[in-house]
This record gives sequence, C-alpha cells and structure tokens, in this order.
Amino acid sequence: MKRIALTVLLLCASLTFAQQTPPKPPAHGGEVLERQFSTVEREFVPLVEAMPADKFDFAPTQGEFKGVRTFAQQAKHVASTNYEVAAGLLGEKPPIDLGKGENGPDNLKSKDEIVKFVKDSFAYAHKAIGTINEKNLVEMVGRSSRMGSANLMIWHSFDHYGQMVVYLRMNGIIPPASRQQ
Repeated sequence: MKRIALTVLLLCASLTFAQQTPPKPPAHGGEVLERQFSTVEREFVPLVEAMPADKFDFAPTQGEFKGVRTFAQQAKHVASTNYEVAAGLLGEKPPIDLGKGENGPDNLKSKDEIVKFVKDSFAYAHKAIGTINEKNLVEMVGRSSRMGSANLMIWHSFDHYGQMVVYLRMNGIIPPASRQQ
C-alpha cells in the first residue's frame, strides 16, 4: 500500500512539474538586469519591513562594529544609491533631495517613511533599468556602462542586505528569506 501511495505521489508530482511552463527567456540584456534587480527587491524590501520600528536605530557595538551605520541608515543608503545611479541612467537629477552624505535624507526618521523611501527607490530604479536594451547596454553614462550601473545597484543592494541580515539576527529576528515556508 505504501508503494502504491508513493508511486501515485511521484506520478502527480512529475505531472505537475511537466505541466509547468518554463520561464520565457529574456529578450535582451536589459531584461536580464531587470529580472536580477526584481530578485534583489523581493529580498531587500521584506528585510527592511521585518525590523521592528523601535529597532531601526540599532547598530552593533560588540566586536569590530565601531562606527557602522544603523539599520535605518543602511536602508536609506541603499535607497539613496538606487536613486543616484538610476538618475544617472535616466540622464536626470534624482527626483527627491537625497540629503548630504551617503545615508540619505536626515528628515526620514520613522520606519514607515524609510520603508516608503526604499520602495520608491526601487520603483525609480526599475524605470531606469527599463530603458536598457541591446543597443545601449554598453553605452557609457558617466564613468560606467548602462549595464555596469544597473549591476552596481544589484550588487550594492545585496552587499548591504547581508549586513542588515546580521542586524536582524542580532535582534532575534529571522530574515524573511530564511524563514521556513
């Protein structure tokens, strides 16, 4: 009886898998970058949302953490970089005042304001990455190619994502991407 049940289960699983449509291949390099940036967004935004509001000013102090950014500053730094690089891709000034320094606008203090800032930066960056196509992929914008600029937003976000995961875990929070489904 167990063998029959196992056989039926495996058959159903294989039929389900076989019926799934494989992902459509990207049409061009810009679409590859867009998909990668969407992956970053799906990981980064929930991570920012997972930190409780009263912990947004958290920065580690034990060990080699002297002078590191707070969780809020990390999130604002990533968002500011997204805005700055995306504006370069679009050939315009950032649509909002990013403040002075690398930690984003000082006036954004609450979790809700910072989460909105992060989400809006990703939307703006998607707009910019959406302008990349096969003809302009390696065209220079400033000191980098369009592809290089888009890649910067991807790796930079994931670099800070890794740091922010540590902050969550130090506060007893399992990052959303690591939670059991």
